[in-house]
Amino acid sequence: MVLGSELRRPSGRAAAAVLVLAAALTACGDDSGGGSGAPPAPSVERSADPSTGGTAPSDPAAAEKEIERNWEKFFDPAVPQKDKRSVLENGDAMTEVLKSFNGDKRGQEVQAHVEKIEFTSPRDADVTYSLTLKGATALPGASGTAVEQDGTWKVSVKTLCALVQLSGNESPGPGC
Repeated sequence: MVLGSELRRPSGRAAAAVLVLAAALTACGDDSGGGSGAPPAPSVERSADPSTGGTAPSDPAAAEKEIERNWEKFFDPAVPQKDKRSVLENGDAMTEVLKSFNGDKRGQEVQAHVEKIEFTSPRDADVTYSLTLKGATALPGASGTAVEQDGTWKVSVKTLCALVQLSGNESPGPGC
C-alpha cells in the first residue's frame, strides 16, 4: 500500500495502522518506508489490581459513560488537540506524541467506538474498542485501558503508545 494513495476500503489491520499512525511515523522519524506483514492489533497489558479485588468505582454506570464519551472525544478528528489532552492521561506531557498522532489528513477519517469496559480497580479499566474508517470497521476488538486521573476518566498513555508502536517505530516519542 502506498501511503499517498487514495484508500477506498480498509484492507484489515494494516490499512488501519497506516491511516492512524502515518503522522506518528513522520514525527517519530521512521524513514524506512514500510514493514513486513500486517501489524498486530494494539494491545496493552491487562491485569487486575489484586489489592482491590478488581472492584469497580463507586458509580460504575457513570464511569462507563464518561469513559465512552472521553474515548470517542479523544479519537474524534474534529476535536482540537487541547481538548484531547484533557482526556489523555498525562496529556500535557504527551503533547508531542499527540500532535504527531493527530496530524495526518487520512487520520481525520478515523474514529473509535467503545465496545466493552471492564473495571480492574476503582481507578482502572480495560477497554475494548474498534477503529472505524469512513464508518467501516478497520481495526476491530482493539485492547486499551482507561485510568481515572484528577477526577476524570482518561485514555491511558499505554493505549496511545501501543497504537504508535504499531508503526514498528522503536522510539514513538517522549512519554512512551
